[in-house]
Amino acid sequence: MNKFFTLIFLLFSSVLLFGQNSKPFVLGVIEEIQSKELGENRILNLYLPEGYKAEDATKYPVIYLLDGSADEDFIHIAGLVQFNSFEWINQVPKSIVVGIATVDRRRDFTFPTSIEKDQKRYASSGHSDKFIAFIEKELQPFIDKKYKTTVSKTIIGQSLGGLLETEILLKKPTLFNHYVIVSPSIWWDNGSILNLDSPLFQENFKQETSIYIAVGKEGPTPTDIPRVMEADANLLAEKIKASKSKNIKVFFDYLPQENHATILHPAVSNAFKFFYPKVQE
Repeated sequence: MNKFFTLIFLLFSSVLLFGQNSKPFVLGVIEEIQSKELGENRILNLYLPEGYKAEDATKYPVIYLLDGSADEDFIHIAGLVQFNSFEWINQVPKSIVVGIATVDRRRDFTFPTSIEKDQKRYASSGHSDKFIAFIEKELQPFIDKKYKTTVSKTIIGQSLGGLLETEILLKKPTLFNHYVIVSPSIWWDNGSILNLDSPLFQENFKQETSIYIAVGKEGPTPTDIPRVMEADANLLAEKIKASKSKNIKVFFDYLPQENHATILHPAVSNAFKFFYPKVQE
């Protein structure tokens, strides 16, 4: 019996000792921004590249990630950026990752729909204009003021996030230089976004912009009017390819081995290869 209690005491002591010597594993920085456009505070999760120092002159590209909560896509996408920026990989320049934590993605990522069933099914939807204003007028200026940033800005999003990116790309294309649009929900409002005209399509569009569009084997959309995810993504890519501007690059990536749940990580990895092609020796 005494040996039993001695063992318990030793185990308990070792746990206490371990706890006293342990240190938190710091992945990044959490910021909170008060948004007048949205009428609420928003949480930002930030990954800062190795060697980042506020006092240094070095500046870094910024990658904005939709669905960027800690329990969503922030950790694995930040890890992908870190991995690809290792010196022995050297696929991506060292970058700041800004994960925008989700509050209500149906509200923030969708424009108003004319489909009555979707109006009822997604009652909070239709306010992407406010979220885009938040990105343009509040979020980007906040990051540029507080952190050492270059003019290079990337945005990553999937599904409804891909729909929001498409809306930004067509309505305000200069907000970002690189767009990673994965499995976009073009089906929203029966694909009406495909009918939008855009400054992006004009010959005088000057900003060099790279657009990566990916879709997996995903099939029919959740709509009463039949649509297919793969077909919609391809239609979007073809629409952009028809731009008269010589400053637009677009790549359509069909990944039949992936589905809606698995596609984001491999797609982002492929997007980096498209944005930053290595010179063959």
